[in-house]
Amino acid sequence: MPLWLLILILGFALIAALDKVMIPSVRWFFRRRLERAVAKLNQRLERPIQPFKLARRYDMIQRLIYDPQVGQAIAKHAQAQGIPENVAFQEARRYAREIVPSFSAIAYFGFAIRLTRFLSNAIYRVRLGHYDEAELRQIETEATVVFVMNHRSNMDYVLVTYLAAERSALSYAVGEWAQVWPLSRLIRAMGAYFIRRRSRNDLYRRVLATYVRLATEAGVTQAMFPEGGLSLTGALAEPKLGLLKYIVDGHDPKGRDVVFVPVALNYDRVLEDKILTSAARAQERRFRAGIGVVCYRMLRQLWLWMTGRYHRFGYAAVSFGRPVRLTEFTSGKTGDVTKSLAQDLMRRIGEIVPVLPVPLVAWLLCEHGTMSRSALTQKIGQLIEQMPLAHIHMPRQDWDYAAEVGLRQLVERGVVSSEAGRFSPVDSERDLLSFYANSIRHLVPSEDSSDISAPAK
Repeated sequence: MPLWLLILILGFALIAALDKVMIPSVRWFFRRRLERAVAKLNQRLERPIQPFKLARRYDMIQRLIYDPQVGQAIAKHAQAQGIPENVAFQEARRYAREIVPSFSAIAYFGFAIRLTRFLSNAIYRVRLGHYDEAELRQIETEATVVFVMNHRSNMDYVLVTYLAAERSALSYAVGEWAQVWPLSRLIRAMGAYFIRRRSRNDLYRRVLATYVRLATEAGVTQAMFPEGGLSLTGALAEPKLGLLKYIVDGHDPKGRDVVFVPVALNYDRVLEDKILTSAARAQERRFRAGIGVVCYRMLRQLWLWMTGRYHRFGYAAVSFGRPVRLTEFTSGKTGDVTKSLAQDLMRRIGEIVPVLPVPLVAWLLCEHGTMSRSALTQKIGQLIEQMPLAHIHMPRQDWDYAAEVGLRQLVERGVVSSEAGRFSPVDSERDLLSFYANSIRHLVPSEDSSDISAPAK
């Protein structure tokens, strides 16, 4: 026997031995260590990580595509498209592989939480707004918690992940923007699942609905944005019903309850504000900022930090509202309650949107035009008195300082001009000023407000 053939045979034998004996043993060893680490982690988390979230991705995909509801959808899709069922089955498998995450507790709690904490505090002065600790602690341990949030910025993911770190690991639904390597691998490891927001494919929708149902039944803590996408005008948008309907339709009244926790976010500066206002002017949801633009802006901020000229982007605040239990909400109601539930959740989110210095100043300048510093301070006090139920972050509890903070941000960015002690909106940037004013528009009494959500022409 030639020596090269003997070496080749021995090589294949070694690979087979590793595959059948050594690799499973190594996997078992590390998985046991991981399970012990997760067990310790669950002791300090308010809502422990569910076994469903820790299941192997391959097993989860198999469970998903062999679900009876998905099987029926595969048969129906094959008949409608005139294709063999095995071809439709492979299509469903492809959708499942696209949707199902590969959660890593080590990546989430060892890396992601530290990164979100660093980024949040490096970019903003983070403040926790309305927060009823006792009410949140009354949520049953066995219930599935779903954080329902308004969508102002992609920093929303970072902020809420950071602030909820002591409660549980969140599972987000993320759009197509995140399906870019290597970002997609990191996002999957954090437990997020990808969705095609504009897909009209019935088979895809059934696979996605089944995954959401299985995750909800298993008690996985989730976070979702009912608006479906970033707000282009800064105002709260009408809710989309997709994911919410999957949760409602898949809920078993006799099983685990679902508790929705409204979450409201607001910023003194939204990182993507110019991109969003440009999209609003063009009346299309196409964001033209490529990876090169993002890298340039990151490097520019790094350079400012290295040269001692970096300043944080003002305040970012998060408020948590009154929870909604699905069993209580549906009690005594007939028919599809998804729309009424979505409207109730958006109303609760709107009630707790934090009021920050920049939105306050932006609102007053949009309403009253050119103002002096003293007049602006006086108007801030009057406006706050008209919003007794609003959750207002007043830095140093000083109206004059709040005016200073808001004006400084807007003047530095060229949104507001300063001349002879008077401050005026810059006409070319009026849509940006409206963007921030709109974030609190719904909180201002109707007789003192006007609709400024449309971008300037």
